[in-house]
Amino acid sequence: MPRSEKRIPTGTVPFRPFPFFLVCLCCLAALFSLAPGARAGGDERVGYLLADGEGNILASRNIDQPLIPASTFKLLTSLEAIHHLGGHFRFKTDFFITPGNTLKIRGYGDPFLTSEVIRQLCHGLASALKKKGIATVNGIEVDNGFFDPGIEIPGTGSSANPYDASVNAVGANFNTVSFKFDKKENRYISAEPQTPLLDFAKKHIRASRLDQGRIVLPREESRIYAGRLVTYFLKTGGTAITGTVREGRVRDGDEKIYTHVSPYTLEELVQRLLQYSNNFMANQIFLTVGARASASSATLEKGITTLETYAAEILGIPGTIIAEGSGLSRKNRITPRQMLKILMAFKEHHGLMNHKGNEFYKTGTLAGIRTRAGYFADGNDGLYPFVIMVNRQGQGYAKIKSQLRAMVN
Repeated sequence: MPRSEKRIPTGTVPFRPFPFFLVCLCCLAALFSLAPGARAGGDERVGYLLADGEGNILASRNIDQPLIPASTFKLLTSLEAIHHLGGHFRFKTDFFITPGNTLKIRGYGDPFLTSEVIRQLCHGLASALKKKGIATVNGIEVDNGFFDPGIEIPGTGSSANPYDASVNAVGANFNTVSFKFDKKENRYISAEPQTPLLDFAKKHIRASRLDQGRIVLPREESRIYAGRLVTYFLKTGGTAITGTVREGRVRDGDEKIYTHVSPYTLEELVQRLLQYSNNFMANQIFLTVGARASASSATLEKGITTLETYAAEILGIPGTIIAEGSGLSRKNRITPRQMLKILMAFKEHHGLMNHKGNEFYKTGTLAGIRTRAGYFADGNDGLYPFVIMVNRQGQGYAKIKSQLRAMVN
């Protein structure tokens, strides 16, 4: 049997006049419970709720049923990162030179090392090399030691889809390559003017048999892709580079000559990962938080433990089942009531979410799964948290959303 619908909590409280708008909401809640489709599915694979600005539940169903959150799970990961690192935190990447003039790149999980960022940092890096009197760089090594090399994110596969990109301490362009086929020139070119299409990527593009799109780089290639882009932009800027790009480690005796500080704060990164629902960014941040909390290299287990501890001890939602940080895995489980606590804590950051009309929201989609979490604004600076979790194929999601919205409008 399905769980009965929850009502606005009642209890023994001192008498005071009941605000008229809440009376209206209560009436709407009663109507909602009888509306067609409100009990969508007739099983425990559908959960939803609407709460007022204080977190009092106005309408709900199956609020204590663990369900697959899909990408709404990114709200928890983002909230934890802001808590541990601070909204103004900026990722760094260090550059070292060896006695033999090999350039080494040591990364710490920056999720947004794009071509634009790498091209800009190469200006500063070239100046640092010039100040050291280094005219020629003898090869580049990429130090990914901040992340354990064996990390496999649950839910990812071996496809060419961007959500299957591997994570590492020094990633670039989300470890993907965007391309298209130019019929006039009869060759593949970059689909992003700011990004060169490097020779090594062309064989993977041809293997995709696509005329355009974005492919995921193989794990080993992704681990040195940033080094190849640094090589390209340094050479373009006039720095001579010989030798190869390979993985390596920073050693005693290597001299730090430059530190790149991300132009984006953590809050700005969170806004981007929520806007584009970027799984790579979410898991890079998730793993980095776990590593920094344990003062050691990142592992999936440390990321999970740190997030579980935050959820239980800071948000007061023990029992959340965590497999990774993006919501890509179907092993993640959270209840609508637990998601409400996340939303109550996220209210001060709600401006980082996607915004349309009177709604701030984050969606989640997997095969047979549709979820949504966020806030309805009432026009008077009031925010009403809502959660919709439909874990079955079929109708129900759109009608639930419409009826919840109608209770606020």
